[in-house]
Amino acid sequence: MSFYSENPRFYVAVDCIIFGLVEGRLCLLLTKRDFEPEKGKWSVMGGFVQTGESVDDAARRVLKSLTGLENVYMEQVHAFGEVDRDPGERVISVAYYALLGPEEYDLRLLEQHHAVWMPLDSLPELGFDHPLMVSRALARIRRQFSTMPIGFNLLTELFTLTQLQTLYETILGEPVDKRNFRKRISETGCIEKTDLIDKTGSRRGASLYRFNVGKYSPESKFKI
Repeated sequence: MSFYSENPRFYVAVDCIIFGLVEGRLCLLLTKRDFEPEKGKWSVMGGFVQTGESVDDAARRVLKSLTGLENVYMEQVHAFGEVDRDPGERVISVAYYALLGPEEYDLRLLEQHHAVWMPLDSLPELGFDHPLMVSRALARIRRQFSTMPIGFNLLTELFTLTQLQTLYETILGEPVDKRNFRKRISETGCIEKTDLIDKTGSRRGASLYRFNVGKYSPESKFKI
């Protein structure tokens, strides 16, 4: 028995806005559509919610199919439901953003999906309402970046303080005072210095740090 048979039915989709740091530049993972609608245009990765599948599970499935990864940091951004957003059918899409660290993903899977990293400051024309999705996701990341330690998801396990500061400047789009940044990141208590040295930048080298997830909790103060 259908309780809602008098109401129209719509398709529900998920779109994954996947960010990564590639050669020091913030990039977006895109694929070029080879079918209609919007054939030939670049697109974020998406798919339809299947029977017996939650919206969150659908997003995780789409992300895994593209990258081979599970347990990736991912967060819901917004639901997009303009009547004419998809020229094919009435589709309501729930967008998520994900942050991938360098070399975490399966390159063979990216190649199978013809997915490529595109610098955020020089994106090609995107189909549907994906430009709005990307804009919303980036604004959300920037709001969260200085109060939550989500940035560590974009780094390798070991990193220098300079690399960490560069990441924050890249995301926020503005310079950060070195002395204040290092003071504040130290006060958070969630990074720890290792005995390892990175000598790629200079002969003297720089100390390598790691994020200590055990010293962070949602209740703790994190402000950069």
